[in-house]
Amino acid sequence: MDTDSSMAPPAAPRSRALATEAVHAGRDDLAALGLHTPPIDLSTTYPSYDSRGEAGRIDAFAATGARPDGPPVYARLDNPTTARFEDALARLEGTQSAVSFASGMAALTAVLLVRAGAGLRHVVAVRPLYGCSDHLLGTGLLGTEVTWTDPAGIAEAIRPDTGLVILETPANPTLAEIDIRAVAHSCGSVPLLVDNTFATPVLQRPVEHGARIVLHSATKYLGGHGDVMGGVVACDEEFAAGLRQVRFATGGVLHPMAGYLLLRGLATLPVRVRAASATAAELARRLADDPRVARVHYPEIGGAMVSFEVQGDPHRVISAVRLITPAVSLGSVDTLIQHPASISHRIVEEGDRQASGVGDRLLRMSVGLEDVEDLWADLSQALGSDDAGPASEADGVSEAMPVPVTALPEARPV
Repeated sequence: MDTDSSMAPPAAPRSRALATEAVHAGRDDLAALGLHTPPIDLSTTYPSYDSRGEAGRIDAFAATGARPDGPPVYARLDNPTTARFEDALARLEGTQSAVSFASGMAALTAVLLVRAGAGLRHVVAVRPLYGCSDHLLGTGLLGTEVTWTDPAGIAEAIRPDTGLVILETPANPTLAEIDIRAVAHSCGSVPLLVDNTFATPVLQRPVEHGARIVLHSATKYLGGHGDVMGGVVACDEEFAAGLRQVRFATGGVLHPMAGYLLLRGLATLPVRVRAASATAAELARRLADDPRVARVHYPEIGGAMVSFEVQGDPHRVISAVRLITPAVSLGSVDTLIQHPASISHRIVEEGDRQASGVGDRLLRMSVGLEDVEDLWADLSQALGSDDAGPASEADGVSEAMPVPVTALPEARPV
């Protein structure tokens, strides 16, 4: 294989539709290489008879963090297969570069370390975030300090040592939405990181609204089949250089096979997101009309995630589904449901969890590609009879007064 060609960033194409870009980004050079599908390079090391030249390339990487020119040196530094995925994701998000990692949490860790390395250890963040992101920030495991605030308080929370503002929109698991452009204005010169895992570039491209850094748990929609773990940060080349240096030093690299599967997942990303979003919108409407459901959360932007608060015991719903899989994670071709207060956000202090809208009756559902009628039949039987009554303290869910059903937006094409 011509590794020089596969490692070089592809020439910028004329403006193309997202669906076209998803299929062809990261693959533009294949025909010239005599290939139809991307090759998988599993090498951990690469031969070189020019040790002086290798020394120069390693020195250059240490100084700049830029991808090395020429053939690869070592898999922890760069890999042709994962580089294809990075190039493709950057094109979809509209950024100069992207840097991949072994998981979404490894990606967030690298971002925090880059800013901490510049002496900027303070982070301003908006809840709710993914539970493990919340935990990483709140515990200060990386030597960072966090100030939690609402979007209106971001400008006031920023200090001279603030290195980052972090938000997730739509948020995990409440699906609350934040005006990215307004927040970016409040950030001033401080970089804004938006976790775009739920929306994907199919629904929003945060850099177009002022964000500098876009984070994905690639395990979710980018992979799309529940069989690959990874994380990726889309950003400008200056920030990407620092991320590559952290990745090289800490070793949180994406495996080439994972890079291959993620690149393959991008090709169907628009189709999957649009199909699942249409089903999710219909399920949200039916849940909103169901007396067994207290409130439905579904974002204006659309998408394949639905959260809802039940009148009865959420644990009974989890145990009663048969077609839907009761499991953590999201973004797969099959529908998943979980109880955030017990699993994904269990690691967040209860008071903080409740204050950010993650109540004990909330269920989060990632809608897949099944037929809507089959999904509704399973949900309906899992919700039980209308006269089941509210859950008791013995069921592990405290009593709460019913709340109004949240108004749902009209379904929009995505």
